[in-house]
Amino acid sequence: MKMNCMLFLSDKQNERHANTVRPCYTFAAYCQLIMTDPVLSIVLPTYKERENLTVFIPQIEQEFVATPIEIIIVDDNSADGTVELVAELNAQYSNVRIIVRPALLGIGSAIRRGYDEAHGEFILSSDADLSFSVADMRRLFEKIQEGFDLVTGYRHNGGGYERKTLSVKIKYLFSKFGNQVVQKLSRLRTRDFSANFRIIRRDAWHKIETRENTNALLAEMIVKSYRKGLRITEIPVTFSERRFGESKLNLWKEAPKFLFKFVKFLFV
Repeated sequence: MKMNCMLFLSDKQNERHANTVRPCYTFAAYCQLIMTDPVLSIVLPTYKERENLTVFIPQIEQEFVATPIEIIIVDDNSADGTVELVAELNAQYSNVRIIVRPALLGIGSAIRRGYDEAHGEFILSSDADLSFSVADMRRLFEKIQEGFDLVTGYRHNGGGYERKTLSVKIKYLFSKFGNQVVQKLSRLRTRDFSANFRIIRRDAWHKIETRENTNALLAEMIVKSYRKGLRITEIPVTFSERRFGESKLNLWKEAPKFLFKFVKFLFV
């Protein structure tokens, strides 16, 4: 991993962080911080998310400024300049890397690839469309350090799911109802199986074996974690409409597949 040891921020960086309380380090301590192996790996599967990444990655860097992190972008061959953007961001932060895959191979396989490539003690994955907040990322990171192996985000907590448009309201109802059905079938304590917003210990990840390449991997991961006796909990999180671009999820097509595969996970 490329590491640049720089103590001072540029004028633009100072202006951007003028209202942010930042920790103070000696030069030696600062160099040691940024050259340490990452404690936290953040995995972002992407396809045509350049505009969102332009906003999201600086937000992540600011939120975790005092934590050694790496950001892993797993991209399915976007033609929107994502690769070039990541190169620019890595030149600035020195902890962003990208894995480019040849085609659309499924969000499940993208998450698994990112997890497998992670170096941090903890691995956090999120959608890259700004639907989840960096403040809730911090809360996931803090919660897992209480002794849990897997912490998931729970979106259906009253006001946590932003519903401004009809399409998002429909998606919310499908998501809430579907997850209620899944929970009743499984009798597990988790209430949100389909959110790509979770954190797991790296050693716990290597104890489970996932095979799904679609978004059903999200449920597979939870079911197999329970079977392995991992310590699992959830926290309420906010969920907003994507900032830029269009959703790649075909709800009418994927929801029945997700439910069918989940039932299969329970009995296989």
